[in-house]
Amino acid sequence: MTSTANYRAARDQLIGLREEHGRAATEFVWPDVGQAFNWATDWFDVIAEGNDKIALWIIEEDGTEQKVSFADMARRSDRVATWMKHRGVTHGDHVMLMLGNQVELWEAMLAIMKLGAVILPTSTVLGTADLADRVARAKVHHVLANVGDTEKFAEIPGDYSRFCIGGEAAGWSRYSDAYSVPAEKLPPVVSSGDPSLIYFTSGTTNKPKMVLHTQTSYPVGHLTTMYWLGLRPDDVHLAISSPGWGKHAWSSFFSPWIAEATVFVYNYVKFDPKALLAQLDRAQATSFCAPPTVWRMLIQSDLGARPQSLRELLSAGEPLNPEVIKQVQLSWGLTIRDGYGQTETTAIVGHGPGSTMKHGSMGLPLPGVVIALIDPITGAVTDEGEICLDLAHTPVNLMARYHDDIERSADAIRDGFFHTGDVARRDTDGCLTFIGRTDDVFKSSDFKVSPFEVESVLLEHPAVAEAAVVPAPDATRLNIPKAYIALAAGWEDNADTALAVLRHARLSLPPYMRVRRLEFRELPKTSSGKIRRVELRLREEAAAAAGTKLAAEWCDDEFPELKGHDRPDAR
Repeated sequence: MTSTANYRAARDQLIGLREEHGRAATEFVWPDVGQAFNWATDWFDVIAEGNDKIALWIIEEDGTEQKVSFADMARRSDRVATWMKHRGVTHGDHVMLMLGNQVELWEAMLAIMKLGAVILPTSTVLGTADLADRVARAKVHHVLANVGDTEKFAEIPGDYSRFCIGGEAAGWSRYSDAYSVPAEKLPPVVSSGDPSLIYFTSGTTNKPKMVLHTQTSYPVGHLTTMYWLGLRPDDVHLAISSPGWGKHAWSSFFSPWIAEATVFVYNYVKFDPKALLAQLDRAQATSFCAPPTVWRMLIQSDLGARPQSLRELLSAGEPLNPEVIKQVQLSWGLTIRDGYGQTETTAIVGHGPGSTMKHGSMGLPLPGVVIALIDPITGAVTDEGEICLDLAHTPVNLMARYHDDIERSADAIRDGFFHTGDVARRDTDGCLTFIGRTDDVFKSSDFKVSPFEVESVLLEHPAVAEAAVVPAPDATRLNIPKAYIALAAGWEDNADTALAVLRHARLSLPPYMRVRRLEFRELPKTSSGKIRRVELRLREEAAAAAGTKLAAEWCDDEFPELKGHDRPDAR
């Protein structure tokens, strides 16, 4: 059998066993796709040939829309690949994609894969300093961005070519020229283990990690995500996710097209529950995946009747409150299924379609995945410990390494396991319940926040001598960043100082990392001088449980002067 046939057989097996998690976990084996697998040519182009079904459907807030068939997407990406090749993009090059949810994002990702180059998805909310760091550390060869973002690169050094969408900019090639180029079939010489994607993800005490995936780890590995989502051919799938983050590749690129389903996107500026539900109905969406923040916002509005075609409801990114699941179940008669994974993996734990849901549990290991819980102190395999992938079972759906970071790669992949840094408990039925992080990274809305990154920005202000950032529980966002600050000499604990620091944070950080509360105080430390963030976290949790506001706390919503003072590149 060919690599495509093996891939299809594995896909069909999982679709056939979609409501039999036990059998799927026992019988599924990762497909042998050979030594030279390219998902864009060996899978997407194959299913796209002569296929006029809708691959991508984007609806804008004003009601305008674009629909692109599988066949058209293959042709468009062929032209873009040909155009990029003529402009120097070649096998192994690193191509930064800084795009929103627009047709060019999907066709460019396919085109770059067809060339055997490496995709670096990048969030449009990043500013010049963040981009400069990524361009330098990832050794970027080419950048593709919308014309409105080109100015961010004006002062970023590097010998990289520039492509822009939506207009003209000095020194940038016009992406629209690609559509007039005669397409060439460009079967690249790639190995299945060649790099394919690099995602940036937050670390605890250092700069964002660069997660390197291969031609198989995401393209083949997302068979597990397709299974968890419950997708079938001809489905219409909507996932609320932002380009530049791993979850977008999970649910808005690989998984739907593995299943031969339609990727449906609703672009909005301000979240409007009624408008979102109307679009789910209009598109006859069959599955809907959203982060807990969106689900919490939805139940705070009038859910109304279930969109008529919805069959699967899903949540990922952080634990979902049981009350949210209950309210949606009462209104729509459908149960939201939780799933778990990381940028470094595909979905690895979840409640599959038709599974018996367990209150508070995130589900069972998905087909092809073997999970061990390891005590972080003793290293023993237990029923409560760090979630680890057992490398003895050759997990296809695991990153190759952290790019250009031998030390952190060795720390994550050691002793025969991949260490996720998350802790869970396993019950007698094998279901896993999430407990928390082994480090200090936390989630705000559906984004990871690294305290180190936020603290580094705070320390740029002259009033800040030391800073510790911890999660403060929040009913809507799950957590918001709270800063404890030791003041520098000459600064007073007063409203003027609080306003100055909050304004600095607001102008210097993207919205999801923004400090919204702060306190001035001496920071608790260990005997060796390390800040005890755990003590501060417990303090915040106790205050939230008691429903009280800490007396010395300053909140950004107390300062009318902060309204409108966002950093210029914030979205």
